[in-house]
Amino acid sequence: MPRLIVLSGLPGVGKSEVAREVAAQTDALWLRVDTVEAGILRAGVPRSFETGLAAYLIIQDLAALRLRAGGDVVVDAVNGVEPAREVWRQLGRTTDVRLFVFEIVCPDPVEHRRRVESRTSATPPLPAPTWEDVQRTEYLPWTGVVERLDARRPPLENAERIVRQTR
Repeated sequence: MPRLIVLSGLPGVGKSEVAREVAAQTDALWLRVDTVEAGILRAGVPRSFETGLAAYLIIQDLAALRLRAGGDVVVDAVNGVEPAREVWRQLGRTTDVRLFVFEIVCPDPVEHRRRVESRTSATPPLPAPTWEDVQRTEYLPWTGVVERLDARRPPLENAERIVRQTR
């Protein structure tokens, strides 16, 4: 049965590093919402709430295609609010796959800020978030089953934990 592995967390916690490694170890399709939104911006669409929403919906459709074909998917997105999270729960139900949700958190605000301020944008023209952007990000506590991972652990260690727990 295919797996839908959802990684969630504030910008700068290392979701993409972990997602890349999980996808490599499981032959899953890695779908990163920021990459899709950057493509929308490169097409000349001005950045707005709608470009972010469109990126989530495109990722949902691509994930559905892969899952229905029998392949695994790793979703890499902030998933800060309930409507975004419900997208993945609903996709799990409609495709009848195993859904796993992992939230990556950085409990050390000094380290989190250092990470945010030292990174560059991986997906131009989408700008890298500032520390102020991260602090303003709406990010609500998860409800339901979610496994929390500490961003201070090496990304490879977190990825291996995900791979073990999703077998």
